Parts: sequence; C-alpha cells; structure tokens
Amino acid sequence: MKGYVCKICRFISINGSAPDKCPVCGAPKTAFEEKDAINSPKDVNNLTELEKKHIPVVKITKTCGLIPEGCQDVHVKMGEIQHPMQPEHYIVHIDFYIDKEFISRIILTPDKLNPAGALHLKTKTGRLSVIELCNLHGAWIKEVDL
Repeated sequence: MKGYVCKICRFISINGSAPDKCPVCGAPKTAFEEKDAINSPKDVNNLTELEKKHIPVVKITKTCGLIPEGCQDVHVKMGEIQHPMQPEHYIVHIDFYIDKEFISRIILTPDKLNPAGALHLKTKTGRLSVIELCNLHGAWIKEVDL
C-alpha cells in the first residue's frame, strides 16, 4: 500500500497526500516521500508465520471501564502469534487513524513492554486503521469499522 512517509519519524500519511507538517514530529512537507510503505497479506485466508506476527489484532470494546460516558476502548496487539520485543527485533510504534486521518501514536521500547497498546475513543463511528512498524519487517496495517 502506498503512503507518504516522513523521513524523520517514519509516520505514514494514508489519506492520499503529504501533510503540510508531520503530525508526529513537526517535519515540513518536504520531508515526505511517496512510496510503497505498508505491507499487507498476500492471502488473508492463509497467513504466513511472518504475517501472523505482524498484522495487528484489534479488539473494540463498546463500553469503557475507565470513562463510563461516551467512550469506547480499542485494544491492539501485534499479531496472532505474539511479536518479539527484543533489542534486535521489536515493534517501534503503533499509529492510529480514523477515516485515514492520524489520531495517535504509541511508542514502544523492547525488553520491558509487550507489543500492544490501547486507546479510549470519543468517536463511535468510522473506519479505524492501525499501522505498526517493526524495526526489521516494516509497517503492517489492519482496518476495522468502529
């Protein structure tokens, strides 16, 4: 999948254009380059072991345990098979988008964190895209309807 990639922080714009300013690091539009940036499975019904470790698994909980009114939880883990979190091979970050517009990034570090994250969303509708970046195998995407 094509996207505009920030050369500074590796944010990927998936809405069809490079932003005037990177929403993650503030880099100017000139820091972006269009390229095939996101991996997707070759056959969604027959995933390889590599794909099973990298495609995000998304769970939406319509009732939040922390914010009782107007919140739904999004829980994400990296892969059906848990992705390693070692200094030589780990998930760098998880980016979240609603309707192809960036909303948040979770930065992960190896050794002390698991390859997972969560958000508390105000919005109840839209298409949620989750993109994770593996330091060795690049970016992978999962999209679900809220």
